[in-house]
Order: sequence, then C-alpha cells, then structure tokens
Amino acid sequence: MDLHIVWFVLIAVLWTGYLVLEGFDFGVGMLLPVLGRKEKERRLIINTIGPVWDGNEVWLLTAGGATFAAFPEWYATMFSGFYVPLFMILIALILRGISFEYRSKINDATWQRRCDQGIIVGSWLPSILWGVAFANLVRGVELDADHEFIGGFWSLLSPFALLGGAVTLLLFLTHGAVFLALKTEGETRVEARRLAGYFSVASVLVAGSWAVWAQLAYSVTWTWAAVAVAAAALVGVVVANSRAREGWAFTLSAVSIVAAVVLIFGSMYPDVMPALDPANSLTVTNASSTDYTLTLMTWVAVILTPLVLLYQGWTYWVFRKRLGVHHIPEPIGLPSLSVPRDPA
Repeated sequence: MDLHIVWFVLIAVLWTGYLVLEGFDFGVGMLLPVLGRKEKERRLIINTIGPVWDGNEVWLLTAGGATFAAFPEWYATMFSGFYVPLFMILIALILRGISFEYRSKINDATWQRRCDQGIIVGSWLPSILWGVAFANLVRGVELDADHEFIGGFWSLLSPFALLGGAVTLLLFLTHGAVFLALKTEGETRVEARRLAGYFSVASVLVAGSWAVWAQLAYSVTWTWAAVAVAAAALVGVVVANSRAREGWAFTLSAVSIVAAVVLIFGSMYPDVMPALDPANSLTVTNASSTDYTLTLMTWVAVILTPLVLLYQGWTYWVFRKRLGVHHIPEPIGLPSLSVPRDPA
C-alpha cells in the first residue's frame, strides 16, 4: 500500500481517538450545569475527567501535526479556509483548559462560577464546530484551480453542515452522559443515565438523518456499512442504558463515533479536501509530502505510538473506580479573590 494512503488512514485513526476520548469529556463539560446543582456535585463531575482530559487533547495535537507533515497542502488549505471556526475552537479549548486548571486554586463562589462558565462554553462550542467542519469536508468546499479556499465563513454554514454540528453535539452529549453514569455513583449516576436515554434517542434520529443525507448526496456505496454499524451501536446504547449496563452503553457509544469517522473519511477518499468542482480537489496524491518524509514519519510512528497507547491505557486503568460526592474532599484553595483593605 502506498504511504500516502497509509497516512490518510493513520490521520483518520488519530481523529477517531480524539473524538472518542475528547467526545466524552466535552459531554461531561456540557452537562456540568445540569447535573452539578451543588458545589460538591460540580467538583465530582469535573473530577471524573480531571486525570484524563488533557491527555485526550494530545490526540488533536498529533492529528494536526501528522496532517501538517504528511499532507502540507491539505493542512494549509484547511486551516486557512476554516480559519474562523478553528480559531473559535482554539480559543474555546484554551478557555476550557484554564478553567479546569485554576478552578480549585481559589475557594470563591464567583471565581468558581466563572470557571464553570469557561468549561461550559469551552465544551459546547467545539462540540458543534467540529461537526460543522467535518460535514464541510464531506460536502466539499469552494476551492479554485490552485486549491485555494475562495469561500467565506458563511459559506461553511450550509444546512448539511449545521446538521453535522447537531450530530456531533448529540453524540458527545450521549457519550458524556453515559461516561458519567459509568464513573459515578448515587444520584449523579441515576440522573446521568436518565439524560443518556434522552440524548441517545435524539442521536439515533438526528445522526441517522445526517448519515442518510451524506450517503445519498456525497458518499460511496461501501460506507453504507459504516452507517449500519453506527445505527446499530446507537440503538444498542439506548437498550444498554435502559438496562443500567453502563459499560456496554459506553462501548457502543464509542463504536458509533468510530463508525461516524469511517463514514466521513470514507466519503472523502481519494480526496483529502473535496472541492465543489471535483477538478480542484486536493487528493491523497497531490497533497502529500515526499516518500522520504512519509517513510521517516512511519518509522517514528511505529516506535512511539505503542508507548503512547500503553501510557494512556495505564492512566485510565489507575483512575477506573467510580466516584461519589463522599470522595470529594474539602476545598484547599485560597479563600477569596477580594484584596483586604488597608485599615488606614
């Protein structure tokens, strides 16, 4: 198999890892104001993803870096064409990361509320915009003969792309609710399972509609298999969740996201950046780096990828136990943001 095809598949795998892992912690962040009515409940919810959320983001950095090195013209066209939505995602991720890191530093209600708002915004915005971006990659964008993006921001917000944003939003909400049901105990577990039931049913309807639209308008025959797997997995989430089988529900939720990525990348191939005029599309061939670069990248990936996977797997194993409100210790941050006044 040609190396540029190998790296197209590897980049799809990296995006799969990112969307499966970051998908549930986006979902947890979006559900923070719904399930965290009291301060200890909010800390419980944040602690379920506290040890892993930043490790999950490594997959995004790796996917971006691999795209830059393996398909530099794809990287350049995509990041210039999707500049506004990707910049919004970047700001949201920075805001979210800062909120996670500094929320516990100060034991002040106003400070904690502002950090919670940062987590919520930083989870909602990428959940929608990633779906919009990937739907545009399936539909095709306005490229000229030099493969330069000539559309504007509003051209990215077609009905198909907006429905794609709704799909990722619902998939991540389902994934996050199931994860919370799997990782918590007591009332939070019960409430998360109840919400997962609503979100999973909505996901079947909305994701199913988008997938059929994508198949009929933009995709190829063999990706019907991915649609079938995604549909079966989402129905399985509904059934497993209703029977309180959270482990199965989480696994099937992950399978539905994997199948969605297969549908997206399968629909794009052999293009990496389809154009509305097919003659202007960037393909795995005309957008790839040299064979020497791809060979060097392949050896680095073969050596380092198993180590990264082992380390991340070990992290999840160490923090595998359920958490309850009684596990949350008293806060140890500074008492307040306010500066004492000078008595004089």
